[in-house]
Order: sequence, then structure tokens, then C-alpha cells
Amino acid sequence: MPEVYIAGNNMMTSLGFTTDENVENLKNDISGIKLCTDKNLYPTPFWASPLSTERLNDSFAGIADVTLFTRFEKMQILSLTEALKNSKVDVCDTKTLIILSSTKGNIDLLEENRFNPERVYLWETAKRLAEFFGNPNQPVVISNACISGVLAIITGMRLIKAGKYENVIVTGGDILSEFVVSGFQSFQSLSQGPCQPFDAKRTGLNIGEGCGTIILTSNSSLADDSCLIRVTGGHSSNDANHISGPSRTGDGLYLAIKGAMSEAGILPENLDYVSAHGTATAYNDEMEAKALALAGLNHVPVNSLKSYFGHTLGAAGIIESVVCLYSLKQNILFNTKGYQEHGVSVDLNIIKKLTSAPINSCLKMASGFGGCNAAVVFQKKIVS
Repeated sequence: MPEVYIAGNNMMTSLGFTTDENVENLKNDISGIKLCTDKNLYPTPFWASPLSTERLNDSFAGIADVTLFTRFEKMQILSLTEALKNSKVDVCDTKTLIILSSTKGNIDLLEENRFNPERVYLWETAKRLAEFFGNPNQPVVISNACISGVLAIITGMRLIKAGKYENVIVTGGDILSEFVVSGFQSFQSLSQGPCQPFDAKRTGLNIGEGCGTIILTSNSSLADDSCLIRVTGGHSSNDANHISGPSRTGDGLYLAIKGAMSEAGILPENLDYVSAHGTATAYNDEMEAKALALAGLNHVPVNSLKSYFGHTLGAAGIIESVVCLYSLKQNILFNTKGYQEHGVSVDLNIIKKLTSAPINSCLKMASGFGGCNAAVVFQKKIVS
């Protein structure tokens, strides 16, 4: 089977509209989480990580008419455009597929009639993306709660390894909306301040708004030649435990981690870094800690990036994977902002400060409502 390489990427969050801008703010320990007072999203203030509407529209105006596209569509098009700028992959090639990852997409259209009602469907957004960029293939939609981004990367990897496509563009995003904010408020899962993953005083998550794109290819000549990074393994599982809460044992996520590492052919002692889901809710962080312990990964440096740009839902797995790619390229590990006092029942090697270290392999994991779990492994290809 062919190897799967990274051929381009982009991330758009409250910290910036390019990967470089986001990374620079991460290095400076800057968070995009703030107190939101928009009553169109929720009657009372809440802590979240929104994109700048003014910057979004100004940036998009250089591409197309801002009035013809929804907020979600503008984010997706901008992210995909930026990723393609830095890639040799031809989006119009019949050997290139687009995968869209999102949990809610144009969910805000349920409350307004400015656009055709069919625009609310994810398949419609995916079709519009393909048409906008002139891609000839029917796009694929991955929507499986908060593992959507990681699962989309795994799906792209599998399609390439199966010989179905040479290139797969994985792009995903989610927006802040009244539907989403009120839903998380109903679970009483939102933090009353910036979230603190794995910390003893964590009180919940912050919703983030963002978009990310990763371009995969089997053609090494199209890969990012500054550092050859491969997607070497991926696996998903389900707790079969609860409609929203995670397993209390971590067994489901452990199965996903074990499957991904087995496919990648990497042992726990050879893994250099884990990018956790780390939502800062009481049960998620505890479950993840137990899963890592079951997998024998207690010693591996681990972080959560949710305290920088919030939980970006269907984009999270892609955005946080882009940061993983940067860590692999630059041999740098970002700290878990807000983590001060260990707050889970097993020991973990939580990254407390910006650190330089040799990083050749990384595990990115995610979990979501319905008990779904996913894990994917990225590795540098050592060229002799």
C-alpha cells in the first residue's frame, strides 16, 4: 500500500487565520478565549473563542462576494484556499478528493431565511465547496461528534492507501451559534472562565470557532519537502456506554489508541508526544488519563490545546493535528495553558512549559458524544 504524506495545511482560529500566525501566538502563550456578550448567541455572557467577523469578511472579500456565502462557508473556503497556496496538489485533478468534517455546519440557517433552506445540510456545503474549487469528484462528509476531524484524516488516509485517490483534502470547521451554545449550556458543561485541562480546578470547556485543512497525498514529490511527515495509523472505537458521557474506564479510547499504534507499527516507548482531546470537563479528562495509562503512555509528554482556542468541535481534530505537524517539524512542544495542579487520578507527563525536544512521532486522539473515540499517528520519514 502507498504511504500517505502531508502536502499542505492551514488553521483558522481566534489566534489567527494562518498556521504561522496561530503558532506564533501559541509560542507567546496567548489565548483567544474571552468573555462573549453577544445576546444573539446566548442571553448571558459566556467564555468562548470566536473568530473576528470583520477580519473574516475583509479576508473573504478578496476571494468572492461576502453576501453570497454563509459564515461557515466563508471559513471553509478561506482555510482551503490558504492550504492550497502552500501545496503542490491540484484541487481540480480527478485523483483529488475533498472531505468535509463538521458537527453542525450551517446550523445557524435554521434561525434565518436569507439563504436557501437546503444550505443547512452538510452534503450541500460539501457540494458547494467542490464546485467553488472546481473539484470533479463527489465530496465526502464526516460528521461524528467531536471526533469528526480525526476521523476525517483517518478516512482520507484509508482512501489513499486503498488506491481510490492520490490526494485527499481534509477540511473541517464549526461556528458559534445559539443552537450550539444553548446545547452545551443545557449540559452545564461550559466553564465560568478560561478552561483548565487536566487541572484539579477545571470546571468545564470553552466553545471555540475555527476551521482547519490538511492535504494528504501518496505522491512524495507533492509532499511538504521541508519535512516529510506521514500518516501511519488510525483507528476509531465506541464506548457503547452513554449518549453523551464518556466511559468511566477509558477502555473505548484505549482500543482506538491501541489500534492506531498497531497499524503505525510503533511501541509506547517509541512515541514522542500525545496531543490529547483535553476538553477540561471532569469526566473527559479523567477518562483520557485512564486510557493513556492503559496504553502504557503515562511517560509520554501530553498536552491539550483547548485552553488556547477552545473546543472547535468538528474542526478540533484537524486544527490540533496541524499543531502536531508543527511540533514534528520544529521539535517543539506547547504547554497546556491553565494547568497548575494535577487533577486526574493517574500520573501523566503534562507539558507545563514550551519545550524543545526531538519529536519524530505523535499520537492525536479525540472523543465525543455517543461514546465515539479516534486516534491517528503522525511520523517523520527519516531520509538517509
